Amino acid sequence: MPSPLPTHAPARPSAPTAAELLDFALRTAADPEIVDSLPLDPEGRTWIRLDGPGGSEAWLIGWPPGTGTGWHDHAESRGAFATARGRLTEHSLTVRLPSEGWQSLELAPDVDRTRSLGAVSGRAFGEHHVHEVLNESASEHAVSVHAYYPPLPLIRRFSRSGPVLRLEHVERPADWQ
Repeated sequence: MPSPLPTHAPARPSAPTAAELLDFALRTAADPEIVDSLPLDPEGRTWIRLDGPGGSEAWLIGWPPGTGTGWHDHAESRGAFATARGRLTEHSLTVRLPSEGWQSLELAPDVDRTRSLGAVSGRAFGEHHVHEVLNESASEHAVSVHAYYPPLPLIRRFSRSGPVLRLEHVERPADWQ
C-alpha cells in the first residue's frame, strides 16, 4: 500500500529582517504624505502608529528641538529607524546587556558609538540594542520612522553616569499605546 502524501500547512510569511525593517523605514521617511500626517507639538514628542511589514510594530515620531529618548533597549526585538526631517543623533553601546538579574553595570571603556542621521538616512539594529536618540537642534523639529519585530514586548529604561549604567524601570506596551 502506498504511503499517504504528506500534507503541508500553508506557508507563513517570514518575519522581517532588520534590513527589511530599514527598507520600510527609509521608504516611509521619503513619503511626504505620511510624514506630513504627523501633528507636531513644540513641547513634546508626538507619534502615530503605522502598519509595518510582516506584522512588525512601526511608528512615525516627531521630535521637538532638544528632545530625546534617554538610554533604553527593545528587549528581543530587532529594529530600524530612519530620519524623515531634521537630524537625529544616536548614542549606542557595543555591548550586550544581561536580560535580567542586574540593577547596575559598569561598562568597559570603548563601548560607546555615535551616529548622526540626516534626512532620509537610517540604521538597522539587532536584538538587545542599547541606545539613546536625540534631536540636538536648538530650533528644528525632526521626524523619524521606527519599526520593530517582533512587536515590542517591553522597553527597559536606563540612566547613565559615566561608565555606570543603571536599570531604572521597565515599560510594557500598555504604557505607550
